[in-house]
Amino acid sequence: MLSRLFITNYALIDTIELNLTPGLTIITGETGAGKSIILGALSLLLGQKADARSVRDPQRKTVVEATFDIAAYGLQPFFTEHDIDYDEHECLLRREVSAAGRSRAFINDTPVQLPVLRELATQLVDIHSQHSNMLLAKPQYQLTILDAIAHDAPLLAQYATAYNAYRHADAALQQAIADYEQARADEDYTRFQFTQLDELQLRPGEEAELEAQQLRLANVGEIKEILNSVGYGLQGDESEYAQDSIMERLDNFVHEMSKLEGKLVEATEFTQRLRSASIDLRDLCTTLINLADSIDDDPSLLEQVEQRQHAIYDLKRKHNVDSVEALIALHDTLKERLGSIEGGEEHINELREQVETLRAQALDLAQQLSTKRHEAAQQFEQQLVAQAHRLGLKNMVGHIDFATVEMGPTGTDAVELLLAFNRNQQPMPVRDTASGGEISRVMLCIKHIVAQSMQLPTLILDEVDTGVSGEVAGMMGEMMAAVARNIQVITITHLPQVAAHGTAHLKVYKTDTAQSTITHVDLLDDEQHVMEIARMLSGKQLGQEAIANARALINSCNPKSAS
Repeated sequence: MLSRLFITNYALIDTIELNLTPGLTIITGETGAGKSIILGALSLLLGQKADARSVRDPQRKTVVEATFDIAAYGLQPFFTEHDIDYDEHECLLRREVSAAGRSRAFINDTPVQLPVLRELATQLVDIHSQHSNMLLAKPQYQLTILDAIAHDAPLLAQYATAYNAYRHADAALQQAIADYEQARADEDYTRFQFTQLDELQLRPGEEAELEAQQLRLANVGEIKEILNSVGYGLQGDESEYAQDSIMERLDNFVHEMSKLEGKLVEATEFTQRLRSASIDLRDLCTTLINLADSIDDDPSLLEQVEQRQHAIYDLKRKHNVDSVEALIALHDTLKERLGSIEGGEEHINELREQVETLRAQALDLAQQLSTKRHEAAQQFEQQLVAQAHRLGLKNMVGHIDFATVEMGPTGTDAVELLLAFNRNQQPMPVRDTASGGEISRVMLCIKHIVAQSMQLPTLILDEVDTGVSGEVAGMMGEMMAAVARNIQVITITHLPQVAAHGTAHLKVYKTDTAQSTITHVDLLDDEQHVMEIARMLSGKQLGQEAIANARALINSCNPKSAS
């Protein structure tokens, strides 16, 4: 529901702020007073192109701001999708236009693209005039009407789930087929790459091992010489060290220190530490000599190591990776790819069976939807014709034409509303047969029918009652009031028979200053409401009879509205 509308610096409007209520709000005023300007400003929130010529004062920006009560609309998914703060009770839409024609849009003070604003606004406001009722000509809108009358929302949601599951499965099938065909086309090259990697039998951490091995083999002579020199030197087995080896001297130290045992408290500890050092040193000698003996100085082994290093380097460069581990991961991927080729047809057949099962389930639900829609169509046709006759369309007949189409998001039904307004006229699509006034009345009838079945946006009617009078005008007023019992209705009218049904009454007028003309809007109290209806009935000369007639008209529409 539209609860507040603020407009500033737009066309003839300096600043207007309206607080709106549920029910039927009437907007009246002299021709040219600016009633349609208000709707023009509101249309900016619906995504209408901004026109710099509508900016009243070029030194200020035009701002149109609307506050909506959205508690009944279930719009949280929209806000989540677009990452906008969500308040379950209230929503603020704003559009700003500069004198240069540049436009900015906001939802709850969050800047958004214009299509996003339009998407939300069209779920909150529905504007109709004799020249903007082509929504009725759209088959998808007509299908939405049938679904509302059929009360098939749970079934439609169940179908949507089944259809999405089918579509996702079918997409997976098509992707699997494409992948399989591509894999088959690349099989020889994939197998060649796999074979190259598989033959190397790579191991994690191998690069570091090869690098250490290559360094050892490349310097084998120097390494063996130093190891033997140190090992035998410590041991004293070489002739040059035989006179006084480190090991012999260490043994002498152990012997000498042992003489102090019993004479010096710390002597035993020192002796043990020297003896332990002697044991460690002898072990080190053995280790160094054994390591020197174990190192192979075969030049062919070095060549083998370097060849493997080169092979790994070439594959890393070829596959644009930086480690053996990455090559191992690629090897596993290629292995899986070859395995998928071998089992690809079986996997595709499994997916194909799944798709067929899901398609059959979705088609069954689509058929159930179609059955409910056909039943709803008969009910709708009868109600529409009956309501249209009340509004003076005495010869109108209506029919919903069904066609079966390829399964889509809403099922397998394509519908077309066919109307005829004259006797012996073949029913034709709405866009080909109706005048603006006729479409407006048909749309009002449809809103009256579906208002009790679905949550509709605020309905704004711009002089849709043009061209009617008398009893039909009264019927239109009654129908608007009936719709307004379920949704908020705002109507611009020149007919007192319609205005008398209003639960709130706004009067639009303009005043002239030395510099400009300004449009104003006043909310009328009960007495002013009566006087405005009287003016609409009799013109500017208001007598007691006209006032009495206005009170009587208002009382006939709503006995509690006037005294």
